[in-house]
Amino acid sequence: MLLPAWHLQDESPLQALVESANEDLRQGRLLEGALEEQGGRLGQRESIAEARPWIPLGGRASARVPTKVPGPRILVVDDEPNVLATLKMALSVEGYEVDVAGDLALARRRVQKESYAAALIDVGLPDGSGVQLLRELREHYPELACLMMSGQATISVAVEATQLGARDFLEKPVSTDRLLISLKNSLALSALEQEAALLRKERGDSDELVGTSPAMVELRTLLSRAAPASASVLVTGERGTGKELAARALHQNSPRKAAALEKLNCAAVPENLIESELFGHEAGAFTGASKRRIGKFERAHRGSLFLDEVGDMPLAMQAKLLRVLQERELERVGGSELIRVDVRVIAATNRDLVADVRAGRFRADLLDRLDVLRIKLPPLRQRREDIPELAQRFLLWASQRNDRPKVELTSGALEVLVSANYEGNVRELRNLIERLVILSPTNRIDRGFALSCLGSQHPAGAGLYRPGATFRELSEEAEAAILREALAANDGQMAKAAKSMGMERSHLYKKARALGLRGHEREGGPEGLPRGAADGDDSKADGDGSTADGAESIADGAESTDDGGANEPAEAVRNPENDAKG
Repeated sequence: MLLPAWHLQDESPLQALVESANEDLRQGRLLEGALEEQGGRLGQRESIAEARPWIPLGGRASARVPTKVPGPRILVVDDEPNVLATLKMALSVEGYEVDVAGDLALARRRVQKESYAAALIDVGLPDGSGVQLLRELREHYPELACLMMSGQATISVAVEATQLGARDFLEKPVSTDRLLISLKNSLALSALEQEAALLRKERGDSDELVGTSPAMVELRTLLSRAAPASASVLVTGERGTGKELAARALHQNSPRKAAALEKLNCAAVPENLIESELFGHEAGAFTGASKRRIGKFERAHRGSLFLDEVGDMPLAMQAKLLRVLQERELERVGGSELIRVDVRVIAATNRDLVADVRAGRFRADLLDRLDVLRIKLPPLRQRREDIPELAQRFLLWASQRNDRPKVELTSGALEVLVSANYEGNVRELRNLIERLVILSPTNRIDRGFALSCLGSQHPAGAGLYRPGATFRELSEEAEAAILREALAANDGQMAKAAKSMGMERSHLYKKARALGLRGHEREGGPEGLPRGAADGDDSKADGDGSTADGAESIADGAESTDDGGANEPAEAVRNPENDAKG
């Protein structure tokens, strides 16, 4: 039977609720009369006495009820009609828009058609488990706040739901007050998370890998292929190249993104505590273990575990990690229960693990387990074209972080940043940008100030050796680095830069052109050359023994190669002002 509605006034809130409930009854989802009982309770919460006089449906009231702004839309999934009626009534009174579903199939259809702010899901449903629906919602709609409820669920089910991302687990019969508080907190948390993500993006402090260079395009392609898999990944690269960002990208683009990404820096945890950090411990397992602790592996169940600096893990711990990777089960420290875990391990290192295996510092069988997929991150020197974009992002981030919102980089300062060497890669560039922002006396960072902040931390040619690179490649990189610094130090003037290094302008012009470098044009020919020099007039260069073919290489002519090597490479770029002072 449908609910009597003839005595309700037109356009009243209760009228709309009754009509909605009647529609549910027509579809067979609610028990007959379930809402009548709740309607009596509603009359106690809403002051019906304040409503306009009762008139039959279809009649006209003297004034219309003002239209309320719709509240957040909530989906309630439960197979008990009385529970659906109770929860729908309670949430509607609080201003929420409520849809109900009695099984998984209807719930799936609803989320495909509507946009929900939250979902309240029962664990036991006639066509499957609510936990499965939770997993699907967290995978496809990560911004949706999910709350679970059950009257017969075990602790293991509650733990699984929490690990999958449920905001709360409510026990039936559900307390209306607790439900409203939990729902309010969950929606507030979701709003804060979305706002934080937006702010990070605006400030340049996002989790994305920045850059459009060929090296970064190739890296993103490799990450997109590796992300959907469950195989272990070994991320390699120099310090500061963004190994943790790569791990986040792998996790966030994988089917495991609804679960947790746990992180552990193996070099930062004392040797006697790393086992407890990874596997957890029972109360009383050792001195100071006053209560049970859940380890990283358990918290990352059905998610991912990022092991940073895995090459620094003690040998004894490597054997225990190998066993967990092989058996997919662990024991907490001081415990005897075997706990099954489903975790994807992403390891990272800046060490040569193959060399460590030969030296006996790393287990070969553990390397085999970790090195199923290998992703190598390019150093910043191999993608210098990305430095301007990175610099602008870090400038915005550092300006807001240090309350200097109007600081800008000149084109000359950007040239200096692009030409510099960064042993710490992207992290060092970020630190340099923040140093420039903090120390700059004005809001305009120019070439001279950028050079003064670089100081002697970036000597020409330092750190250019790379295993596997040919001498020709290394020589060209060294020459390019020296020329960039020479041009930056001489305001981009070819003639001045050539004089500072004791070489002919025509030869410097040819060398710079071969390396793709440009200086500033001055009077005369292009790039500050005398007329005719650009057309191949290098008779002076040909007649000067110091610049003869085969001996003109800047790297070969640097006086520091015999005396200081990498320790004093700056001697290759002499400063005329210092010579004059001497």
